[in-house]
Amino acid sequence: MKHADRLLHAWQTTISRKGDEAAIFDTTGRIARSFQDIESNARAFEARMDTFLPGSVVAVLIGNHADWPALFIACLRRQLVILPLDQSIGEQQRDAALEICRASALVSAVPGENFPQIVRLRTAGTNWGENVPSLLKLTSGTTAAPRAIRFRSHQLQADCNQICDTMGISDEDLNFGVVPVSHSYGFSNLLTPLIGRGVALVMSRDRTPRAVLADLARTGATVFPGTPTFYQAFCDIGDVPPLPKLRLCISAGAPLSSVVAKRFFEKFNQPIHSFYGASECGGICYDRHGTTFEDGLVGQPMQGVEVELVATELGSQIRVRSAAVSDGYFPDSNPEKLGSGVFVPDDLLERHDSALKIVGRISDVINVAGKKVNPAEVEAHLLRFKGVQQAVVFGRSTGAGLRNEEVAACVLASAGVSETDLLRFCRTALSGWQAPKRIFIVDMIPTNERGKISRRDLARQFSEGRESSSLRTLAS
Repeated sequence: MKHADRLLHAWQTTISRKGDEAAIFDTTGRIARSFQDIESNARAFEARMDTFLPGSVVAVLIGNHADWPALFIACLRRQLVILPLDQSIGEQQRDAALEICRASALVSAVPGENFPQIVRLRTAGTNWGENVPSLLKLTSGTTAAPRAIRFRSHQLQADCNQICDTMGISDEDLNFGVVPVSHSYGFSNLLTPLIGRGVALVMSRDRTPRAVLADLARTGATVFPGTPTFYQAFCDIGDVPPLPKLRLCISAGAPLSSVVAKRFFEKFNQPIHSFYGASECGGICYDRHGTTFEDGLVGQPMQGVEVELVATELGSQIRVRSAAVSDGYFPDSNPEKLGSGVFVPDDLLERHDSALKIVGRISDVINVAGKKVNPAEVEAHLLRFKGVQQAVVFGRSTGAGLRNEEVAACVLASAGVSETDLLRFCRTALSGWQAPKRIFIVDMIPTNERGKISRRDLARQFSEGRESSSLRTLAS
């Protein structure tokens, strides 16, 4: 079996076993697509894309649409390269991604239409060389310009197998798909398990936490791949519905607070299993127990994944090896970071008993007059203050030279907690360069639709002269 055929071969096995069984449900519990429907729609998409040359890039901007599997299968058969785009992407970012990835077509959802619309953008394909990708995953990297990560079919199938085998997900389960399929997390936990393992899913577009809980109960979903934002909101909702069929709660996309994990366990009698991965290599680690309640804990390496700790000046990074590691970046490669089956994330990790724990990121390190501050250490200290529920620490430019910063923080806290109290609390225990100069107490710390918090965005939002308007925005 050639590498390029791995997912298609798995799909043929799935369709022969599942046939007319339900593959995708809507949030009312109605069957939206059977496995045979997906196959029929895939053939229809193939016919509509027969003029595109092999290797052409097809950008897909359809949200959590029931035709995602059919589109992907059709592109695999036509040897076209899928480029998923988030619905939240801005027009300028979208155009930049289409240009950088040299997209030949854009597939978008049209209100009132059953089939997504396919618009041709250009006729010339890309010369990929020997290893033609099946998928390009967008990543912002360290600059504003997007870049893509190249995956072939066998790497996507390997990630699917590692996820299902490690987490114990089978075709008896029903996935609840509210995280975006266009994101690496949703693609690997929702789309490829359906194609490669026959795991049915509920396709949801309503991200309102109360609606998600109601839909989980209504559909009888057994597996919920979520983000910390959802779990925190679930803990704050009263009069929650019973979820007798929900057996597996997964959290990825951002660090899960131990406070939230413990509250959720006490309220729903369900552990949350932290899942640590990266767009470049898929799943890395998984907390198989979910009841340690330790900030930053990501568990042990997944089945089929080798993780090696590598000491650096700022702490320990990891070197990840697995069959799911991508071929590299596009258009610019970085073989020292990603290539030849190896990926080195920017995260700093350390051992915690038999598991691994994230303690920061190299890119988040704050430069204070030449001294390096790990934001995670300051966050951990702030969380020890009674009444502090969440803390995010970031560096603000002081205007006194390149990369010279001061430490600042956004804090979600109970009434009565003041900035003065928190600053004093930090100054008594932290070194002078580690202690924040400003702490902004807010009603909500903003995240994007992936549940991620951007320290860079917070640094811009709470730069000098913009603090008051930022606080008003967050409080409104």
